[in-house]
Amino acid sequence: MHDEHHRILAVIADHPAGIGVDALHGVLQTMARRSLQRRLAELVVQQRLVREGAGRAMRYRMAPAAVVGAPDIPLSAEGETIRTYVRRPQTQRRPVAYDLRFLEAYTPNHSFYLDASLREQLWALGRSSAGPQAPAGTFARDILHRLLIDLSWASSQLEGNTYTRLDTERLIEFGQAAAGKDALETQMILNHKAAIEFLVGEPSVAVDTATVIALHALLSDGLMRDPLASGRVRERAVEIGSSVYRPIALPQRLQELFGIVMRMAAEIEDAFEQAFFLMVHLPYLQPFEDVNKRVSRLAANLPLLRHNLCPLSFIDVPAQAYIDGTLGVYELARVELLRDVFVWAYERSCQQYVAVKQQLVPPDLFRLRYRAEISAAVKALVQQTLALNDVNLAQVTPASVAVEDRVRFATQLRLEFDTLHSGNAVRFGLRPLELAAWQDQYRPHGPGD
Repeated sequence: MHDEHHRILAVIADHPAGIGVDALHGVLQTMARRSLQRRLAELVVQQRLVREGAGRAMRYRMAPAAVVGAPDIPLSAEGETIRTYVRRPQTQRRPVAYDLRFLEAYTPNHSFYLDASLREQLWALGRSSAGPQAPAGTFARDILHRLLIDLSWASSQLEGNTYTRLDTERLIEFGQAAAGKDALETQMILNHKAAIEFLVGEPSVAVDTATVIALHALLSDGLMRDPLASGRVRERAVEIGSSVYRPIALPQRLQELFGIVMRMAAEIEDAFEQAFFLMVHLPYLQPFEDVNKRVSRLAANLPLLRHNLCPLSFIDVPAQAYIDGTLGVYELARVELLRDVFVWAYERSCQQYVAVKQQLVPPDLFRLRYRAEISAAVKALVQQTLALNDVNLAQVTPASVAVEDRVRFATQLRLEFDTLHSGNAVRFGLRPLELAAWQDQYRPHGPGD
């Protein structure tokens, strides 16, 4: 679906005054007219297109917020030049293949896509947002709930997903799929959630092929035409919609280059240069049959998490700006436009999470240490319909809880039941009906009782 959105947007972008459905269908001949009309309606809902007129006089044009170079994202002179080129009709852009010289020209820690002053600026932003020095990933874990929603929603939107932020929040918090949405859109959001939880919670993640392949497996789950292609380097040729770029087709060559790209990325010492290198070279190589850009966006967060910097959520990034920046890499092997988008996006993320961090309550380290044990004990008490007494609390206390912590653990369990209700029971793997059955028997005093 997102490829169709990109094709439509690329054509309409070439017609500033607007274009009608008949003319648009004449250009996009491989797309069924009914599908075209549905995609146009979706893009209007997303406020990426404006619909004007009625009947046969109806025309579509780019919405002001969807235009690259809008005031929110200031472009460098180089970025403007790239934008001008990639906004030409495809027939006026020279077909190109993967250019190995682009990768060969880069030497980790000697070549830089982000100059020294820009890196210094990004470090100042990232550190001030994250606060004092702390172990890797601390800041992301502190704001995990907000990051799950923001990054799942924003990254999915860049792929044409029509879920709103509120839809995304309901899906992530309560498992409620939005009415009238394609099941694949729901799956895309849930896949992002799983991949972000993996990034933040899995201690073995690193800038390496294993982590990137794992990200692809999580992000592509249930979305690939061939299920075997999920979490596997591709073995067939692919094409890029709305682009004249043709990625490498030979599987052995692709495997080799994927390894080289990841080894080079791992050598880069600066967190922001490393993040941007991944955003540039993973999509350019296209190591997977699909979902490459999603993988690159989450992979770009790996260095930021490792250095306990503010994560990059892509919140409020106009889809067309990101698309054109990526096309500049594909077709010109130039990074300046994507760099403009990357810097703006990171500044925006930092602004968001400074405000979020200020609202945070300091974490309860005891509760954090025994999070899994508390969840298991609460679930056991409810599902076994056990009363909150000392005998039962001791019975459900896991052996992994230290002897000296057991009194406090029992107290913590009682506190959990003080705030437990049908809306948050899912945190403990409980269904509302299970909790209701327990409450019918013991009727503890909960909030609002």
